[in-house]
Amino acid sequence: MSRNLVRGPTSALTEFLRENNITPTTVAVRAAQNQPQPVPGPSNRPADHVAEESEASGPPRRRNRAIRDGYNSDQLDEPEEPTTKRRKAAASTAAAKTKAKKAAQQDESEDDAYTALSKSMRTNVKPLNGSIERCAECQKEFSVSQYTIAATPGPGFLCHPCAKKLGNNPFKKPAISRKRTNAGDKRNVVHFEERRLPTLASMCINLISDHINDVEAFGDIGSVNMEAISKAISKERSLTSDNVHLFYGIENTSLVLYDVTELSPTALITLGYLNPNLTSLRLDYCGLISDEVINSWCSFLPNLAHLQLLGPFLVRAPAWITFFKAHPQLQSFLITQSPRFNLECLQTLVNTSSKCLTRLGLREVGLLSDDFLETISLLAGQLTFLDISEPFESCSEKAANKLLSVLGLTLTSLNLSGHVALTDETLMSGIMPNVSTLTDLTLSNLPKLTDDGVAAFFANWSNPPLAAIDLSRNPALSTNSVMELLNHSGEGLHFLNINGLKDVSGNALSNIAKQAKHLRKLDLGWCREVDDFIMKAILESCKSWLGEVKIWGCNKVEGKWINGGTKTKAKIFGIEK
Repeated sequence: MSRNLVRGPTSALTEFLRENNITPTTVAVRAAQNQPQPVPGPSNRPADHVAEESEASGPPRRRNRAIRDGYNSDQLDEPEEPTTKRRKAAASTAAAKTKAKKAAQQDESEDDAYTALSKSMRTNVKPLNGSIERCAECQKEFSVSQYTIAATPGPGFLCHPCAKKLGNNPFKKPAISRKRTNAGDKRNVVHFEERRLPTLASMCINLISDHINDVEAFGDIGSVNMEAISKAISKERSLTSDNVHLFYGIENTSLVLYDVTELSPTALITLGYLNPNLTSLRLDYCGLISDEVINSWCSFLPNLAHLQLLGPFLVRAPAWITFFKAHPQLQSFLITQSPRFNLECLQTLVNTSSKCLTRLGLREVGLLSDDFLETISLLAGQLTFLDISEPFESCSEKAANKLLSVLGLTLTSLNLSGHVALTDETLMSGIMPNVSTLTDLTLSNLPKLTDDGVAAFFANWSNPPLAAIDLSRNPALSTNSVMELLNHSGEGLHFLNINGLKDVSGNALSNIAKQAKHLRKLDLGWCREVDDFIMKAILESCKSWLGEVKIWGCNKVEGKWINGGTKTKAKIFGIEK
């Protein structure tokens, strides 16, 4: 009879029992041995004693038959195998024990599919919905539903009231994890700008800026749109030593480059070689200008009369002094962020150009002090433009008032921003009695100014209406200041900046539309009372002139005037949605 050797998948425990010769037959024999054997006929002796006697005295044939039938407990195991087979069996037994230990550590979900217990026989498997269970807590019967919760610790399940008492609400919906919003997506800032068809000139400018590296192919462009092209290229920081020659020419008398970050000192020296007839030069972000560059301009730019530089950090005092001596004809000298410009440099400039210098700007000059103001006062009677803003340390109010008393008669533009020591006294004693021809006034970041003091200044100042006024970053200024400012200069204002005046009332802001109808640029940032009604009134009143409005931080503005039919050509920056 052939034996089928094909087996299906078995668990580790089944394999262990098979390798140790534990079969259903041997288990049944042992179970039978554990039961008492019936004794034939009545007898007063115990059954086990009778069984022992009959087994001992019985004929050999019966004993052999008992052994052959498998009822002898000493002979239940199968006949011994040869030594080699026993060694293999021992090795397999050890391996089976290891497998059994690993199997015991596995989760119930990993039980063998053919030998594992049914899920319904496990300890804490949830019964079918609708079946009746007894609560593990209160022992009351309840009907199982999809909201039934297992008891912890088990076994058993909890009815709904007991589950709630233990802090597990079966009817509570699971929390939905919210997708984290990036910081940049939390606020959407909308800029309103009416779209128009580009002009032919603007299209040509964009074409040139896109292909600026092919500068040699353009030929002679002309000087009409040269400044516009310079601005377009500077936005992309595309101006390099190779393509800057587009703006050079022996016939140039004025040159403006808005970003020369990529120009090396050698390229800046070449600028003087190729533009020898320059009388006006403006360079922004010119941090690579060195003493060597300034010294070369002494020889190659002999006619220079107007110089404006933003960021000449590296130029030392001896180079400035040499330059001033080589250019006694300077009419305008404006620098920003030059930490090595000292008092000796200023004295040389004033001494050599005292008869022609009319515009002086020393913005963010770290060494500015009261001694500087005393030297500047020597330019009395001719200086029309003065910018001494944002010093490292504020000049004293006494020195500022003395300077204004000397220069006030000719000044048309004044910037005193950042001198934190100045108070209302500078307005009342320095500007009001001495300055009467001013058109541009910048008083930003002067924290000691008060609302009543500024209001009184504008209410009593005899100066004609201003064209530009900047009162930003003065947190103490409020409604009275703005109202008196509009009463004094509203009809002539082209530029107004009250950024940071958060407490100005809505009524004062509404008066901008009524009294400043010729505004071209307006900054209302962080004025909290600005809303859509105020914006609509300003845009409609100033629509002929207004080109730019900034309303950063004005949370009440939503841009609803667009749906209301208000049309404007102004660019509006800072609307949040």
